[in-house]
Amino acid sequence: MRPDRLEQILQDVAAGRRSVQEALGALNNWPVEDLGFAQVDHHRHLRQGFPEVIYAAGKRPEETERIALALVEKGAPLLVTRADETTLECLRARFPGGCANPRARTFVLGAPAGEGEGLVAIVSAGTSDLQVAEEASETARALGARVTTITDAGVAGLHRLVPHLDLLRQANAIVTIAGMEGALPSVVAGLVSVPVIAVPTSVGYGASFGGLAALLGMLTSCASGVSVVNIDNGFGGAYAAALINQAVVQAARGSA
Repeated sequence: MRPDRLEQILQDVAAGRRSVQEALGALNNWPVEDLGFAQVDHHRHLRQGFPEVIYAAGKRPEETERIALALVEKGAPLLVTRADETTLECLRARFPGGCANPRARTFVLGAPAGEGEGLVAIVSAGTSDLQVAEEASETARALGARVTTITDAGVAGLHRLVPHLDLLRQANAIVTIAGMEGALPSVVAGLVSVPVIAVPTSVGYGASFGGLAALLGMLTSCASGVSVVNIDNGFGGAYAAALINQAVVQAARGSA
C-alpha cells in the first residue's frame, strides 16, 4: 500500500468521512496477503519506500499475474523483473497501461510521472551488456530517478567515455556494467566523486567463466568508492543507486 493512500484513509477516519469498519475493509489483507503459493508483502512500500518487486523467473505466468494483481489492487506501482515473453504477454493483457521491455525482461506499471528526480547514470561497457543495462535503467526509473544511459563505452576504446565526463560528474550515483575483465568501474570511479555501483556481466570468452572474472576484478578494484553486486544483477545495482539518489534529493530538498 502506498503511504499516501494509507494517510488518506486515516485522514478520512479522523474527519468522519469514513467509519472505522470501512477503514478496516480498505486495509483487508494488509500487511500480508496469502495467495496460497505466495505471501504478498503490502507493508514493504511503507518500510522501504517502494513496494515489493516481482522476480518472475521460475514462476508460471499466471502466478506472476496474480501477485501483480494483488499489488495493483492495493494501489501500488508495479515492477516485474526477469519476465520471459510469455509472462510479458500475460501482463500486457492484464494491465494494458503498463510498459513491457522485452530486452530488459521488465514490466512497469504506475511509474512516477515525468523524467524523475536527481540523476542516476547507467554506463555499459559494450553493446552485449545492454540487456543488463536496460534492466538497470527500467529499475532506476521505476524508483523515481532521472536516468541517463551511456552505452558501448568500455576500456577497449576509453576515449568514448571522455565526452560524457561532465554528465557523469553531475550524477548522484553511477551504475557501471561490464563483462570480460570488468575494468570499467575502476576507470569511472577514478574520475568522479560519487558512489559507483559495479555490475559484472556474464559476457566474455571462456576464461571469463560466465562473469566470474569480471566479478573478481571489480571486487579487487583499486579505485575508491566502488561497490559490487552479483553477476548480471542490473536490478540490484540500479536499486542501490536509486536509493542513494533519493537520499541526495531528499537532503537537498530539506536544506532548501
